[in-house]
Amino acid sequence: MRVLIAEQHFATYARLLDQQAPWLEVLTSDDSAVLAEQAAQCAVWLGEPALLAGLLRQGNQPRWVQSTWAGITPLLAPALPRDYLLTRAVGIFGQVMAEYVLTYMLNHERMVLSRLVSQVERKWDNRLPASLRGRRVLIVGVGDIGQSVARFLAPFGVMLYGIARQARELAPFIEVAELEQLGRLVGEADYVINLLPHTAHTDDLYNAELFARFNPEALFINAGRGTSVVDADLVEALKMGHVAGAVIDVCRQEPLPQRHPFWTAWGLLLTGHSAAPSSPDLMVALFLQNLEAFQAGTPLQGQVDFDRGY
Repeated sequence: MRVLIAEQHFATYARLLDQQAPWLEVLTSDDSAVLAEQAAQCAVWLGEPALLAGLLRQGNQPRWVQSTWAGITPLLAPALPRDYLLTRAVGIFGQVMAEYVLTYMLNHERMVLSRLVSQVERKWDNRLPASLRGRRVLIVGVGDIGQSVARFLAPFGVMLYGIARQARELAPFIEVAELEQLGRLVGEADYVINLLPHTAHTDDLYNAELFARFNPEALFINAGRGTSVVDADLVEALKMGHVAGAVIDVCRQEPLPQRHPFWTAWGLLLTGHSAAPSSPDLMVALFLQNLEAFQAGTPLQGQVDFDRGY
């Protein structure tokens, strides 16, 4: 079977597949013209959504596409075909995302950045830190990644709440409410962690009205999608004290334009879309599991519903 790799790290993926699945014929290139020619010869593609979308626009017709990203927004463009099987990366980001979230929660409790400012100003900073124990953590988006983050945080003694499409019981959450309850829960949370995918229902979700309902001591962490946040409203909310701080990993436009207000917003930290990078080793393992299912005609992990957008 021929497999096309359209990935920035194509050489690493090709090497791993050669080691673990030598029976596959892998086609790949860093030349876009060559890659387009190869795409026409392959029914199975593995790669980054942006690169894969470009190949689809050229009229190529795969049977199955495995994204190396959890987000597949470029592949959902209205002009692109949807007559193929699409799977997104699942089950490989949980720990690395949890480590990212925990890093900035602990940073917030221990006042790391403000202590650095004190050091630069040569001020002795002996403020006593707080603890995560007893903190109320709201995870907005309790899918595969959100549940992994919750399980990782639970041993720290936090109280976990979640938001999903539908309310349901789900361990280790105290409550998982529907999206319409977000306004109520943000007012009770010490940490609001957005992990929602990009859909029509999540665009501009975090706006001035919602930020006004936040607990003013809460830290907002956005590692989901930049389109969920109205940028100007977040900057104003920080300025007005509706939100204690924000850690922003994803933005509407990346890289962020030089004149964007996020660069200078007090209390806002940018992390440059680095929260949960794909691990080629884990990604290849997922791909080979899905390949086996694809050949057997059984359900694949992370299969995308084009109507839902994830």
